Amino acid sequence: MMLIFATVFLLVPAAWSLEPGTNQSTTVTSSTYVITNLMFNSGSDVNLSCSDRTWSETLHVIWNMTLRDRICQVSLSTGEKVQDSCNDGKSLRNTSRAQSYLHIPNISAADVGVYNCNFVYNGGKKDCKINVAITVAPRLSAWLERGDKMVAVCKAEGGRPAANISWSHGRDPLSAETPETDGSITVESRLQLDEGTDPENLTCAFRHPSWDQEKTLGVKLRKVYFPWRLFITGVVGSTLLLGFAIFARKKILMLRGCHQCDSSKSPTIEEVEEVEPYASYVNVRTLFGAESRASQLHSN
Repeated sequence: MMLIFATVFLLVPAAWSLEPGTNQSTTVTSSTYVITNLMFNSGSDVNLSCSDRTWSETLHVIWNMTLRDRICQVSLSTGEKVQDSCNDGKSLRNTSRAQSYLHIPNISAADVGVYNCNFVYNGGKKDCKINVAITVAPRLSAWLERGDKMVAVCKAEGGRPAANISWSHGRDPLSAETPETDGSITVESRLQLDEGTDPENLTCAFRHPSWDQEKTLGVKLRKVYFPWRLFITGVVGSTLLLGFAIFARKKILMLRGCHQCDSSKSPTIEEVEEVEPYASYVNVRTLFGAESRASQLHSN
């Protein structure tokens, strides 16, 4: 769907005198300047036209584009190749009647801007300024909030342009528009309900240029969802950490017990050094006593 907001035409006739020798002739060339505001649905293919002249009448056509984050140009002159500094899919094409137009595939926020066309043909020229914008359908939601007062809330997020919100009944809603970083606008409308008001049949209506008809939503209390996934993740993580801590503690106690057991079985170096001299002394006395008894027996 395309929306045309305003078109202004300015016709300026101009005359040039040619004086070859003594002969004098005048050629009248028409010049036209057009300003147009157009809006297209995001994601659609767009064709911009500046003149209905056929290509056989055209001398050159130049599209200068001032976009959101850059400036580029697509142009073509008779007998030359297309010059394209945009390099984003935009192209010059001809209709079945050989009329030139600029094709923009899958239009998006990056294509929003001012398109200036200079179209020169045999006998005249036409300059066009086309302000191109896009529509982006907003995301809709509606709910009830309970507090000191019951408040009905309707919200349209990320719309381009801003959506319009109205209520089926009630009065004096508070509405606020919040610009987003991508150029879209979020609209929120809050309606405080009188005590005893039944919100069962309360609805809000949303209107936006990207839709042919308005959309309505009923308001209901928001469900409070328990974060089971986060809760289970926390429990499992805590259990694993606790299990690891218990296992590590048992392992440390086992290692300490084994170390004490090994220490009680093997004597220390100091103990060995103290025992060895005594053992040598006992062995010497034993051998000496045995030799003495043997000598006495031999003498007898």
